[in-house]
Amino acid sequence: MSRAATELPATTRAFLARPHTATLTTLRPDGTPHVTPVRFTFDTATGLVRVTTRAGARKARNVAAGGRVARVALCQADGFRWVTLEGRATVTDDPVRLTDAVRRYTVRYRAAPPAPEDLAVIEIAVDRVLTLNL
Repeated sequence: MSRAATELPATTRAFLARPHTATLTTLRPDGTPHVTPVRFTFDTATGLVRVTTRAGARKARNVAAGGRVARVALCQADGFRWVTLEGRATVTDDPVRLTDAVRRYTVRYRAAPPAPEDLAVIEIAVDRVLTLNL
């Protein structure tokens, strides 16, 4: 089922609030998928996902290479229950956005994320939500 990111049922919002790991799928420059486990935050009010990472990580490079049309999918699953958040992604090292991403991550996972010198945040403007058994 597809839904708008800001109009999610309470059961879906509760599932996404659980501090689980998800998979992030980006596209390499040759068009093949790159899937990697990530920790993330999701702002249900704005429909924005944040994934902290290294600017030099493959996922960040894939997003940067995709430019303004970079699309990604993030999926959190628990058995036969899952949510996939799809949307356009950007990568930034803007200090204000990084501080916000780190704060949100720390609240969600009760620990600060790794802090490499090239810390960046992938932001995903979610425009499609798919769920099963929620």
